[in-house]
Amino acid sequence: MIAVKSEPGFTQWIPIVFVLLWSTGFIGAKYALPFIEPFNLLFVRMLITLVVFTGLIVYFKSPWLNFQQACHQMVVGSLIHGAYLGGVFAAIKWQMPAGITSLLVGLQPLLTAFLAWAVISERLHKRQWFGLLLGLSGVCMVLLRGQELGSLSLTWPAILAAMAALVGISIGTLYQKRFGQGVDLFTGAWFQYLATAILMAVLTYSFETQVIDWQPQLILSLTWLVFGLSVAAILLLMLMIQRGAASEVAGYFYLVPPVTAIESWLLFNEKLSSGAILGMLVAVAGVYLVIKSPKDKAA
Repeated sequence: MIAVKSEPGFTQWIPIVFVLLWSTGFIGAKYALPFIEPFNLLFVRMLITLVVFTGLIVYFKSPWLNFQQACHQMVVGSLIHGAYLGGVFAAIKWQMPAGITSLLVGLQPLLTAFLAWAVISERLHKRQWFGLLLGLSGVCMVLLRGQELGSLSLTWPAILAAMAALVGISIGTLYQKRFGQGVDLFTGAWFQYLATAILMAVLTYSFETQVIDWQPQLILSLTWLVFGLSVAAILLLMLMIQRGAASEVAGYFYLVPPVTAIESWLLFNEKLSSGAILGMLVAVAGVYLVIKSPKDKAA
C-alpha cells in the first residue's frame, strides 16, 4: 500500500487541497459540456483515468486486490462516482439549475452524519450536529443568492437524479469507511473507475449520440477533470475517509459551494453578493465546529 506522510504539518493541508480541487468540478464541466454530452464526458473521463491509474499501479508496484476487495471497491465507485456524478450531470441536463442541484446535494454532510450514527454507531458531539446545520445554512445563503425560486419549474426526473447523487455519495462514503480500510489507494481507485466506466457506457450508449467536438477547450477541461479531480481529489478523499470519521470528512463538502462561487466570480464574472459572502463565513464556522468539537464523545 502506498505510504503517506503522517506528520501534522502535511496532513492538515489535505482537506484544504481536497476542497480546492473538488470545487473545480462544476467549473471544468461548464467548460467541457458545450462540446460533449454529459454521460459521454464521464465515460471518456473514466477511460482516460483508468489508463492513468494503470500507469501509477505499474510504477509504484501496487498490490492488486482480492476478489472480495475488488467487489467492494466497485460498489464504492458505482456510488461515489457513478451515482453522484451521473446524478448531478443528469439533473443539470434535465434543466435543474446548477445552484439548486448543488443545494440538494449539499445535504450530504447531514445525511452522512445521520447514517453514520444509525448504521455504524459513529457518535457526534452536540456542537458537531449544530455545526452541520450551521454549515447547511451557510451553503443555502451562498447558493440561493439571486435565485428566483418562484419561477423554478423542476421536473421529477431532475429531482430524482439529484436525490440519486445525494444518496449515492452519502452511502458510498460510509461503505468505503466500512469496507475500504487497508485497501491500496491506487488499485482501489482503479476498480472504482472500472465500475463507473461500465455504468457510464451503458448510460451514454442508451440515451446519447456520442458526438464529440474535439476543441482545445474540451481537451483542456478533460485533462483537468482527469488529473485534478479523478486522480488527485479522489485519492485525497479516499485518504481522508481512511483516516477520519465519516461525518467529519463529509463536513468539508460544505466548503465546496462557497469556493466554487469565488471561482465562478473570478472566471465567469458571476455576481458575488454580500449575502453570499456572509453565507461563506457561516459555512466555514459550521465546518470548524464539526472538525474542532471534542472527540471524546464522537467516535
